[in-house]
Amino acid sequence: MGQTLCICSRTTIIIDNKKYYFVQKLDEGGFSYVDLVEGAKDGHFYALKRILCHDSEGRHEAQAEVEMHQMFNHPNVLSLVAHTFVDRGGKSEAWLLLPYIRKGSLWSVLEKLRDKGSSLSEKQILHILHGICSGVKAIHDKGYAHRLLTLCPQNDSYPIVILINLNLLQVRGTREAMAIQDWAAQRCTISYRAPELFSVESYCIIDERTDIWSLGCVLYCMMMLEGPYDLTFQKGDSVALAVQNPVAIPQSCRYSNGLKMLLSSIMVPNLQERPNISWVLDQVQDLQSRSPSTQTNMV
Repeated sequence: MGQTLCICSRTTIIIDNKKYYFVQKLDEGGFSYVDLVEGAKDGHFYALKRILCHDSEGRHEAQAEVEMHQMFNHPNVLSLVAHTFVDRGGKSEAWLLLPYIRKGSLWSVLEKLRDKGSSLSEKQILHILHGICSGVKAIHDKGYAHRLLTLCPQNDSYPIVILINLNLLQVRGTREAMAIQDWAAQRCTISYRAPELFSVESYCIIDERTDIWSLGCVLYCMMMLEGPYDLTFQKGDSVALAVQNPVAIPQSCRYSNGLKMLLSSIMVPNLQERPNISWVLDQVQDLQSRSPSTQTNMV
């Protein structure tokens, strides 16, 4: 059950017979909005994600997202507090109540560091990367892939927000290939999209190692405070062409050769040559055992 009431000029939201007060808007995307709400009884803040379901397929996808959240109980996968579906004017919305992370996303933390002329130490990068890999592994171990990584700091770790999850895809023919390619164009951020999703072959298998490419983009962003293909996209050049080549690590990169080698090993254009998450996690743990203790202040 979900409904919106306006009491004494303060919007009240009801989910599972519990009352929440609207505080402010936090973010919005092409398919959803995120609001900050406060529990009327416990006084805790929550993030309310409202997914617009334009048709039955959209509602099915939203229900699948809810079920994915409910499937996992892992410290590095963001939990689902409650959910409901609301009908408004002939259209449906899925409301997902999630924990509110005060620091915002990993991207917002990196932007603040960049604005201050600061950066993450290698030890911090490895700590964050270890948590991300642990969450991705939990998803992969159940036979799913993430396809999109949204990371929020919580107690010095970065739990993953589940957005879209698909099983291993076996593409049979041009029509299926185009459907997957169109889906990726709509749902996957272009500068973090794996090469195999730009031009999907008519007969191929796309597995969870698609996530490994995106993981490499996240690692690059933590090291360089910008994505590997952000500038390519901003200049209007073809990201689809750029991702067909090995990632270029700037000579100014100050991190260890071990971390640079890990990045190069992850961002392999050919899916079949890309490692799985267990291998990546092992490499991260090995680097952690050899990492210097020097720290850079985080935001």
